[in-house]
Amino acid sequence: MTAITEDGTLDEALERVHSTGPEFRGWLSNHAPMTVEALARHGQARAVHRWLDAYRHRTEDLPAAALTITDDNWREALGDARHLGSWIAHFSRLTAELPWAEVLTAWWPRLLPGITAGATHPVIRVGHAVRTLLTDGETAPRTTELAHALGYWAARHQPLPVTVTPSGTAGPHRALDAIPVSAAVQEGGIRDRLARLPAADGWPAAASGLRRPAGPDEARDLLAELVRAAVARYPRYAHGDAVMLVHAATAPNAVLRVLPALPRALWVPSLAAAWEASAVLTAAYAPAEPRDAAPGPATTVEDAFALAVAHGDAHAIKLADTALDVGGPAALAAMARACELIPAGAG
Repeated sequence: MTAITEDGTLDEALERVHSTGPEFRGWLSNHAPMTVEALARHGQARAVHRWLDAYRHRTEDLPAAALTITDDNWREALGDARHLGSWIAHFSRLTAELPWAEVLTAWWPRLLPGITAGATHPVIRVGHAVRTLLTDGETAPRTTELAHALGYWAARHQPLPVTVTPSGTAGPHRALDAIPVSAAVQEGGIRDRLARLPAADGWPAAASGLRRPAGPDEARDLLAELVRAAVARYPRYAHGDAVMLVHAATAPNAVLRVLPALPRALWVPSLAAAWEASAVLTAAYAPAEPRDAAPGPATTVEDAFALAVAHGDAHAIKLADTALDVGGPAALAAMARACELIPAGAG
């Protein structure tokens, strides 16, 4: 893992981002905080402010806080997007008063059942924020970024109608291959698709097909394998929806990045939630048949990441960031496929 260059670029960029809200045009996610973290981490600090300038038209002002979230009312406010600003203010207060890891540990099990909220963007944003805090140290903008990410997750929190629990015998590669794909499910937006999943043929059995871990260490190992499996599948299945299937890899990788900051007792439920995210996105967006993908022009992961940066799209950059964690031919193929299928431009 590469450390952030201590030239102040990331903190400057985060301060710019924190004047904006986590969404725009009603519900589209603001990808800026995740993208600038990935750029700064992988030697592209010079591109950070240029990328933000191009992305500015996709942002809106930070929403005002109209409600004070308390120990008495947080359950009622959970999942209420009208309180986006209030939730961000709440976590900003908490992280100012308490160590960020203490806040994260208290709220992680409360938020985890709603991991698919906001098409998994909130948990991905949390993963980027925690990675920086763990790897590069605490600064005010980095702690504020975690507060914004947790607030976004709380406001959009929405558990699936049926809980997904690993209780089978398959490893992640085989378990993802067994997820049923149904045209009846794959219509409309993500919330419509997820609402239809519980009634889909083959879904309950496939959703529970992942092997149950024996303990925290196996949960961590299965989670890492799940990320590798999702990255390896991406080039062959991305033609179903090249943007949404990015999250089948980046969401579990976000959870993997958070594990070191959590008590080991939370690692097994974290795997279950990450599996849920990857499985439901696969069911909702993967095509029935894979396609072979042509190799990309890059021969090293560093060159491939540079091509993703030149491409400019936030999803291409974030998939490249996760693919770098995996490495090898699978990473090169995933990055190339994303740049081929996702429309270019900072979006």
